[in-house]
Amino acid sequence: MSEFAERVVAWQTAHGRRGLPWQGARDPYRVWLSEIMLQQTRVATVVDYYARFLRRFPDLASLAAAPLADVMRLWAGLGYYSRARNLHACARRVVTEHGGEFPRDAQALARLPGIGRTTAAAIAAFCFDERVAILDGNVKRVLARHFGIEGDPRAAAVQCRLWQLAGELLPPRRAMRAYTQGLMDLGATVCTRARPRCEACPIASNCVALRTGRVIELR
Repeated sequence: MSEFAERVVAWQTAHGRRGLPWQGARDPYRVWLSEIMLQQTRVATVVDYYARFLRRFPDLASLAAAPLADVMRLWAGLGYYSRARNLHACARRVVTEHGGEFPRDAQALARLPGIGRTTAAAIAAFCFDERVAILDGNVKRVLARHFGIEGDPRAAAVQCRLWQLAGELLPPRRAMRAYTQGLMDLGATVCTRARPRCEACPIASNCVALRTGRVIELR
């Protein structure tokens, strides 16, 4: 395991977020639902919606069988409503084309409606221990700062470099869940856009941005 991954895993074990209702889930339905809801939405907002959604649609089959109007009503107030439409379409696709079972690898998951590369990787890592990289906004920031990657993280060349780094840093399969969660937690709670807590960061000693005074610049 790389020193980077080892430190992230150790930090997550000791200091990572605890108590979120989707944490520790191995059911791809619950992981998928949480990942879709968390896109562009704060954790504190998602918690209540997640609980209500599961009470109404406790499994993939119940979601796939529901009218879209019911799904949209339950989603009301969460925003980015294309997510709800894609959620419903994805549930139906999994039922009709995959026998009601989510594919077990990120490449196949990414072909489903509303599931991008990072969401597919998160499902595959958390549920099936696949060695596959995630690269959401928080992880981009962690990697850009740590390795001193300049430029707009949305630019193709920068994204390509970040994906390459993300893949090179992956730990063994046995550590994938802790590592993936650790990266998410680190970006969300320590390596934040504004007022990052570098003194609490487990990888600060090798951080290029910290060493060169560019922490706020690279965000």
